[in-house]
Amino acid sequence: MSFCLDTYLQQSDDYEIHASKAGFKDCAMIIRFKADDLVYVKPGDEVLGVRVIGIPPIPIGFDHNKGTVFIPYTKPCHGTSVVELPINEEEIEKIRKLDTGNKK
Repeated sequence: MSFCLDTYLQQSDDYEIHASKAGFKDCAMIIRFKADDLVYVKPGDEVLGVRVIGIPPIPIGFDHNKGTVFIPYTKPCHGTSVVELPINEEEIEKIRKLDTGNKK
């Protein structure tokens, strides 16, 4: 069974929003600052059950000490948020396979 971010955010309280209704560039900067490990993906790649929207390359960050991931979550007409949520190793590996290697 795969993870679905939309469902998770509706049914769980185990996440933190670091920015809300912000611009994508600001959210990308927050992810780069807060994460201890980064990968970069392309717009349209599926991460945790949603297609990421943003200006490439899109940073996805990991905090290995806390076992969490930072992702930009864009809802058209509502802006972009930075969401931090727990993640397992299987999902981390799926995201790592999407890494473009393009560091910004």
